[in-house]
Amino acid sequence: MGGPSTIVVGEALVDVVHAAGSSATAEHPGGSPLNVAYGLGRLGHDVTLLTRFGDDAHGELLRSHLEQAAVQLFPGTVDDDPTSVARAEIDAEGKASYEFDLVWHVPEVTVPDDVALVHTGSIGAAVSPGAETVLELLRRVRGRATTSYDPNVRSSFFDSREQALALVERFVDAADVVKASDEDLAWLLPGEDPEVVAHRWQTRGPALVVVTRGGAGAIAVSGAGTLHVPAPKVDVVDTVGAGDAFMSGLLHALAEHDLLGAQGLPRLRHLGLGTLEALVATAIRSASITCSRAGANPPTRAELAG
Repeated sequence: MGGPSTIVVGEALVDVVHAAGSSATAEHPGGSPLNVAYGLGRLGHDVTLLTRFGDDAHGELLRSHLEQAAVQLFPGTVDDDPTSVARAEIDAEGKASYEFDLVWHVPEVTVPDDVALVHTGSIGAAVSPGAETVLELLRRVRGRATTSYDPNVRSSFFDSREQALALVERFVDAADVVKASDEDLAWLLPGEDPEVVAHRWQTRGPALVVVTRGGAGAIAVSGAGTLHVPAPKVDVVDTVGAGDAFMSGLLHALAEHDLLGAQGLPRLRHLGLGTLEALVATAIRSASITCSRAGANPPTRAELAG
């Protein structure tokens, strides 16, 4: 393993998947932060996941999965509550919808000085009381570590759109890098142009805001300007984990360009458009590879480079 040390914070759960036209179900490790940590591990990063799961069969499935990518766990990860479960329905176009049986809380930890990146998002940054702990962690490390955030909005976890937007924008304010999907923005801010939202969020403090648009690629906004980066045509098997693979690919690219940590932040805030395009193209390639095969199966370093 190598590169800067990374902490990913958020939920780890088991996806119980049912595909359209089939009577069978399958169980897979899941949770957006878990997927990002796993993706970074497969890309050769030194990554630790701050999460929780139960001392049960589902928890053992998660532990075994993470070990395959050399993802480390904080002490206290395993507790007496059951492992969280997401029941996923895959439609005929390969898109997933979810229902959750979730237990989420996270211990406060001391972030080591050598950590260059702290990433969070999704349910772990939405459900109380864990979300407040995660937000304070981001605020505490910002400046000495790069902070990144992917809202990956699950509307069922919020009482209202207004509540969701207020919380999301608190995390945006605490992040150096933000990645959101056009679907996130369509629910949070219906009728608003995603590019306009990205510009507004970027002025709140992040150095980089990226909006993914599925097969249409991504919009990236930084101090250098705005880019629309196209996506290659892909024979889609399903989209499970594609957004998370985009995120791990983007964070990997930031590390490869030495843009993480306190020393990298000034360069991150003054990206050239050529570097910005290279970062987003790497993230898109990571997501595209994942879409070309079943499940949240992000690329290895060799696959991403190839």
